[in-house]
Amino acid sequence: MRIILLETVESLGGIGDIVDVRAGYGRNYLLPQGKAAPATEEQIAAFEERRSELMAMERERMAATTARAAQVQAVLPLTIIANAGPVGKLYGSVGPAEISAGFEEAGVEVSRSEVQMPDGPIKELGEHPVTLKLHADVQQEATIRVVGQAGETEVLPGAEPLPADEDEEAEETLAAAGDAAADTDGEDPELGPAADEADDDAAGDEPQVQAADSAGDG
Repeated sequence: MRIILLETVESLGGIGDIVDVRAGYGRNYLLPQGKAAPATEEQIAAFEERRSELMAMERERMAATTARAAQVQAVLPLTIIANAGPVGKLYGSVGPAEISAGFEEAGVEVSRSEVQMPDGPIKELGEHPVTLKLHADVQQEATIRVVGQAGETEVLPGAEPLPADEDEEAEETLAAAGDAAADTDGEDPELGPAADEADDDAAGDEPQVQAADSAGDG
């Protein structure tokens, strides 16, 4: 499908360029969004009549984007609070939705689609770089600072997760401690098992005493 661009579109070209695109991309996105028009003789002639107007609109969009990039810089690094474990690993992740919401709370409009994270969502505390694609010709580097919630353990300098074998050993130790605690249930905390055995012996002797008393009564 051949179209003429009415504004700059990333990876396609600038305003007034005539390019070929997939029919679905053109009909479902570019044309409905007003970013392009079919490259017919009539549409090309109409564009030429509006060229000055469209170029002025493009300059306005660029100016607005430049101002927004300055607003982004003013709130950097952007701080986002997340749930995290003792070694700084997040319970979940921080992605474009959370970053967009964070900028919104800071008073800056950044859509999810403008947040580019080639390495995927953030999964640990600390500072992480992301790229904001604010316009086809404007991108802004941003630092996202992820911190733990109040009262949670923050990542400690030099803290590292246990290796797999040590982690398994620690789990086995905890399990053994739990079994030992279960075995001592019901024991007197001061006298221990011996006191329990004495109680059992006393309980076993009691019926004999009662039988003797009955014989005496007879």
